[in-house]
Amino acid sequence: MSTQLEKARNKQLTEEMEIVARSEKVNVKELMRNIAKGYAVIPASDLHKSLKPIGIGKGLRIKINANIGTSVAKADVAYELEKLRVSIEAGADTVMDLSTGGDIDLVRREIIKHSTIPVGTVPIYQAVCDRNEIVGLTANDFLNGIRKHIEDGVDFITIHSGVTKAAIPLVRKRTMGAVSRGGAFLIKWMEHNQRENPLYDNFDKILKMAYKHDVTLSLGDGLRPGCIKDATDKAQLHELRVLGELADAAYKENVQVMIEGPGHIPINEIKKNIDLQKKICKGRPFYVLGPIVTDVAPGYDHITSAIGGALAAFYGADYLCYVTPKEHLGLPEIDDVREGVIAAKIAAHAADVALGRGREWDDSMADARANLDWEQMMKLAINPSKARQMRKECSPKDVNACSMCDRFCSVKLMKEMREKRCE
Repeated sequence: MSTQLEKARNKQLTEEMEIVARSEKVNVKELMRNIAKGYAVIPASDLHKSLKPIGIGKGLRIKINANIGTSVAKADVAYELEKLRVSIEAGADTVMDLSTGGDIDLVRREIIKHSTIPVGTVPIYQAVCDRNEIVGLTANDFLNGIRKHIEDGVDFITIHSGVTKAAIPLVRKRTMGAVSRGGAFLIKWMEHNQRENPLYDNFDKILKMAYKHDVTLSLGDGLRPGCIKDATDKAQLHELRVLGELADAAYKENVQVMIEGPGHIPINEIKKNIDLQKKICKGRPFYVLGPIVTDVAPGYDHITSAIGGALAAFYGADYLCYVTPKEHLGLPEIDDVREGVIAAKIAAHAADVALGRGREWDDSMADARANLDWEQMMKLAINPSKARQMRKECSPKDVNACSMCDRFCSVKLMKEMREKRCE
């Protein structure tokens, strides 16, 4: 077995590269070169048989991820599979199973079995759930959790190897400390055991496991800021530098790698964060949560995230993790998942348009609107069912207009003028 990265470095085209190139309408040899340099990845385990490969990184459209998964409060396999279905239907490019409640092994395996898009996980949750504790875990417990996920066929895994003992004094100076579950688990473990992060100390073993089935490593931002007051601080930047070193180590072992990023970041610091990541991590794909650009909008954080995501993607981020309206409040329900995916998709598409990709979709919508072709407008809408329902609720007297303008519709007037000129 060899990985997409290893094959690309040996100038060997793979079926996955060809599929991605066709889907993205990019030159397959250019894609192969970007993979060979570590600028792009194809997260596709050789054990995930139902998968349609996608690419993430340089020269490719912005991708979005939807987080699903159980909690102690609600653990229902069928419900998670419905979240998966809705995520795919709404346009997610990947999903991550973050389950921590119920039979998490069953949930993960069922999601992988039914998913046609790449599936990611956070194996540290496995170790904690299996033993129902944190500080008593051994290095082998952490590694066994990773091994279990890889052997089940996940396509990418978040590994918090960048959270080191040296960062703990920096975290203590923060308002919110570590808001990443994985990061918080590891800090608690290190403080209690007075030892270095086992995911850092055993990174070479993790690389060997990932290489075996070409599982992409997503180097986790365990110290991402949880509020804009903590944004771009010393703890965050310390971890980023460690992630850069780990990414180099992964590249040497032909393991595909992405870098995860913040988090809560004000708009004026987004470009700086992207530029730093690309410099420190040598252009590797950047996967960002949001960024969430203000802390005061619980219930609307799919919007605060979409604002930050569009800017981050325009400045160079490659992959956006959705945020739902339930962020900071509770476990997302199915409607929250749908709203989160669509908000992230809007952000990704807005950035793609600004970067010169995907404009045809907007041009087609413009033509449909100019011609008052309502059926075509509905088909082109990012959420056709919602657009149809709203149109139905409006019930304008003039069926060719909308209820806001009705007989004073400017688009109708312009259409009539065009048609008159053509007579």
